Amino acid sequence: MFALNSEHRYEYYTKACDMRKGFDSLCGLIKHELGRDPLSGDVFVFLNKPRNTIKLLHWERDGLVIYHKRLEKGIFPPPTIATNQTRLQWPEMVMMLEGIVIKKMIKKRRFSL
Repeated sequence: MFALNSEHRYEYYTKACDMRKGFDSLCGLIKHELGRDPLSGDVFVFLNKPRNTIKLLHWERDGLVIYHKRLEKGIFPPPTIATNQTRLQWPEMVMMLEGIVIKKMIKKRRFSL
């Protein structure tokens, strides 16, 4: 069951990733290159160089889960995030998975604490 939603934090790995990597190798990238804890409950997003494969690594209550999707045609558009930033918002994550590219986006200000 796909158990991800807007309550999770999404961290994008900005370099191309070898999709042969499994749980331990991806955890190593998270620890050593992102400086984050893979068991934090955050969702870590990895794309390969041709951008036709995506992996999401997520810690649930009792273990790690990898969501792996390969497109037969087309690519995953890279997220439009600021330089030196790796955090994705839920809407950006959904648009990336669905292949939606917005040419011009105006985001209205909203209240936040």
